[in-house]
Amino acid sequence: MIVYPAIDLRGGKVVRLQQGDPTRETVYGDDPVAVAERWKEAGAKWLHVINLDGTLGEAVHNLETLANLSKVGLPIQFGGGLRTLDDAQKALDAGAARIILGTLVVHTPRLAWVAVERFGQDAVAVALDARDGRVWTHGWTEISSWMPIELGQRFADMGVKYALYTDITRDGELTGINVEATSELAGETGMHVIAAGGVAVLNDIRAVKAARNEIEGVVIGKALYTGSMDLAEALKVATE
Repeated sequence: MIVYPAIDLRGGKVVRLQQGDPTRETVYGDDPVAVAERWKEAGAKWLHVINLDGTLGEAVHNLETLANLSKVGLPIQFGGGLRTLDDAQKALDAGAARIILGTLVVHTPRLAWVAVERFGQDAVAVALDARDGRVWTHGWTEISSWMPIELGQRFADMGVKYALYTDITRDGELTGINVEATSELAGETGMHVIAAGGVAVLNDIRAVKAARNEIEGVVIGKALYTGSMDLAEALKVATE
């Protein structure tokens, strides 16, 4: 199982939001590259980088920062504010190994197929961010009519290989992963699902590993920045 340490970018700084709320922001550093180097030194094999400026509609793409992060030498899964396929192309050109598409493909699902055809299966992930049984968009401010499994199955039929599943109510709260919902999504769609939202302690990693349907990976954010989890230890648990 792959552990993805998260680097959330806003205003040039590394931050964390609680449940995606920009008024509940904590700044953890002003040098994203230094943070990436720290995670690499701890043994990370991937980085999960989110452009919160783009997600929140603040019109900052952070492509220069992405390019600098790519020089650290780890593959980057990048999302946030990619509202067109041209935006996705720019992110890939700047150094992302995989782009995460959310609002764009939730509103127009067929664009997920177009993205896979254009960029390849391994370069595309879809974001299924859920609260109250529905998928949310636009930085988790707008609810869609889609249920995660329903939309996930549609994406899987289009050839989408990767999905990022976030339980919005748990994001930044350190209350544990919603393993049941994540595992169900993996089982019902056959996609490689990456769990996000709520990781707090090593037992959360163990719970994801023990899920009845295999989960591809897990994103760890706030727990790393508060010190409640050590990345090297998390990586060891994930691979043991």
